[in-house]
Amino acid sequence: MPLTVLSDSDVSKVLHSFTKQDILDLQQSLADALHYYSTAIENDFNGCGSSFQPLRTSLKRSDGQTTLFMPASSNDGLGVKIVTLAVPDSDKGSETASSGGGSLASFDSLSLSQASTSSTFDGPPASTASSQSTTPKGSITLLDRTGAPRALVNAEEITAFRTALASTMLFKKRHNVHDVLVFGAGKQAYWHIRLALLLRGPEIHHLNILNRSFHRAQELVESLIKAPTGDGVELSKPKIQILTNSHREYERLLKATVRDSSIIFCTTPSLTPLFPASYLTNPEGRRKGRYVSAIGSYKPHMTEIHPDILKQNVAPDHGRHHHKHAAEGGAIIVDSVEACLKEAGEIIQAGLTPNELVEVGELIMLRKEAERKRKECQARKSMEGLDDRGVELGECEHRKKKRGKKDEGDGGLMEWLQKGNVIYKSVGLGLMDVVVGSDLVRLADERGIGTRIENF
Repeated sequence: MPLTVLSDSDVSKVLHSFTKQDILDLQQSLADALHYYSTAIENDFNGCGSSFQPLRTSLKRSDGQTTLFMPASSNDGLGVKIVTLAVPDSDKGSETASSGGGSLASFDSLSLSQASTSSTFDGPPASTASSQSTTPKGSITLLDRTGAPRALVNAEEITAFRTALASTMLFKKRHNVHDVLVFGAGKQAYWHIRLALLLRGPEIHHLNILNRSFHRAQELVESLIKAPTGDGVELSKPKIQILTNSHREYERLLKATVRDSSIIFCTTPSLTPLFPASYLTNPEGRRKGRYVSAIGSYKPHMTEIHPDILKQNVAPDHGRHHHKHAAEGGAIIVDSVEACLKEAGEIIQAGLTPNELVEVGELIMLRKEAERKRKECQARKSMEGLDDRGVELGECEHRKKKRGKKDEGDGGLMEWLQKGNVIYKSVGLGLMDVVVGSDLVRLADERGIGTRIENF
């Protein structure tokens, strides 16, 4: 079998060729793997099961950089991602001043579609929130089921892409996505915005980007504009606004923007909450349901969302100021309970317990189950809230048994996931890299992208 090698530019080329259908297919493949991760037991011998996922190993050097070794198993093979994380400026206590053309700007006339022939696309921004890149640098080595080398893939772009792919699973099913707020201006921000526009673009009316460097946020917008797209793909054109903390009315605008948002993507390695808890916890802040995805912080001392917001989200319904759609209290949705209890600063600082966390894999249907449901609904000539394709929500028997409600309804869980206050926290799994990386290599081979070494 030949070995496929994908450079950073190769990976970017493949990712930017994707259509909405490609994203839906990749998302479903990842959803199947996460479902098995959360529900498979050891006797199932399912390669994606949690019992087959070794713990990651970290190596911190004297210069402060941390290298992560993340081995993983899937149903198609094995793999390991090795990445080095630079020290964020926030860890050094520096404060990068905002710079550029201003601290508040609107881009009403920008077209988020195919760039003109005179434009040059240099790829998504390299940094999340600082003058020093915090983008993980490294590679993913993939092996087939027999252990034979299958591919070597540059990990920079795929790390941000697979995180956004998982983060937008629940986003895809939200009823209201009109106002999207993004904290950060790096690769994670880029891919969250791009996937959101591919999946729900026409329904997104306002896109607000909050970043301490105006220049970097401007670069993010420009990279979205210049980026190539797949055949027949044209990204929607929401009204875009950039806000930085140098604006004289920053606090007022921050509060208004957070309150108005129905979707919030947090993509920064912040050590302190990005906004006060009261913006979302007081009666005014609870008047609408929001989907908040926090994927930027990855260490116990990092915190993008104030712990009080998480505490309120898991509190039982007390009849006061609780969102009308959150019928059974709430929970924090995570990629891995075990990993988040060890690494997610917001969850650790909020003192949450495993019973207050729900893995996203427990809340999504397998592809075969979703297709069966669709066929049943089509026979009755009613889709009953199901999409015609893509990831579907559906509480599995494993989850119902854990709740002790095997024979009862979902207790409003599905309505809460679609309309209520939902927080998704991810610190990343090696399984995600192996599954998405394998699909990426397959598509690269089909499209003639990358380098193939015969008889490796």
